[in-house]
Amino acid sequence: MSTHTKEVLQVRPFFDFELMLGLLSETRLGGKVLEEMADTWERWLPKLHAIKIETGKGRYLALWLDPEVEDEVDAERAKSVEYGYRMSALAQTMIQCAVYQLLPEVEEAGCAPAPQPTALLCEALEAEGLDYQEETHSILPKYSVLTPYPFRGACDICYLRKECPKANGQGGGITSFELGGHQQ
Repeated sequence: MSTHTKEVLQVRPFFDFELMLGLLSETRLGGKVLEEMADTWERWLPKLHAIKIETGKGRYLALWLDPEVEDEVDAERAKSVEYGYRMSALAQTMIQCAVYQLLPEVEEAGCAPAPQPTALLCEALEAEGLDYQEETHSILPKYSVLTPYPFRGACDICYLRKECPKANGQGGGITSFELGGHQQ
């Protein structure tokens, strides 16, 4: 039985077009594409969730988009790889912007550190319907973030620092990635 507390946090991030362009490695997008993305952003906002979890041993921020967003992105990718890629970048942008809204220090630091997956944290996540993935050190759904709350440091406290190119001086700016363990 999980012994944790949670607090639902209100989050309504602004659409950071520049951040999304960086994730896409683009310098511009056409007006119609941008309009569609802005509409999708508004449609997805109610599917964005944020909670503060306290386990007694630590406090964490869990942010995620409903799994149906992942299903929508995958369906769009099946129709058009380019459009699906844009939709994936939009979902990643929404998560990043939400993190920046709730933990502004993360934007300055450039990263939301991953916490050590303690048994208490994993139990709390499971109780909240979130699944910790040991192999990727992430939570499901796919578009999500788990990080200490409040901000206490970046690379210096990150559980993944030994494996991270950025923490090892190999970072090259904004990158986009897909989490492993998902069927494409």
